[in-house]
Amino acid sequence: MFKQISGILALVLALTVLLAVNSHSEKEVLDSQEPSENTAARKLKTAVFAGGCFWCMQPPFDKTPGVKRTVVGYTGGHKENPSYHDVSAGSTGHVEAIQVFYDPKEISYEKLLDIFWHNIDPFDNQGQFCDKGPQYRSAIFISTESEQQAAEASKQAVEKEKGQSVFTDIKTISMFYDAEEYHQDYYKKNPLRYKFYRYSCGRDSRLGSIWK
Repeated sequence: MFKQISGILALVLALTVLLAVNSHSEKEVLDSQEPSENTAARKLKTAVFAGGCFWCMQPPFDKTPGVKRTVVGYTGGHKENPSYHDVSAGSTGHVEAIQVFYDPKEISYEKLLDIFWHNIDPFDNQGQFCDKGPQYRSAIFISTESEQQAAEASKQAVEKEKGQSVFTDIKTISMFYDAEEYHQDYYKKNPLRYKFYRYSCGRDSRLGSIWK
């Protein structure tokens, strides 16, 4: 009996030591992973653009290598935590906008500006395409001096290339409010409605005539 008990105690002790070692090893692995993930997140930069209906601004950025994710929302106005209904009324000062999270090692801010220009009508001072009102005006929201310089240079380049005045605003970024979940990735959630809206709004035909 004594030998059996001693054997059991030895087995329990061995298992306890083994579990402790495994637990310590797993913690080391997790600890080694966390800084890497946090570092990757810190390396991402954000760019904010307004190009009319934000449904239509997500696809061109989402498919761009170097862009990690996008969020649509509202910015530039005075009302806190605005809803889609609030912004649609045109009295909040906000515009429909998109926040682009990108890796500057994979894509430059200047390239994002190029994508932005080719997906808007920079010569419309009343809104964008079929959507009219201050909430649909195009804009580039900058947060650094280098972004401002790049934005202004790109705007001047468009004016020179097309020989027309560009009405796209360049503004300092303010609070960005995420839009309701219904509007995030709308083109994926409701592809038929999205395509119908885009077609009926004449967006692609107008873009084709500007950027041919």
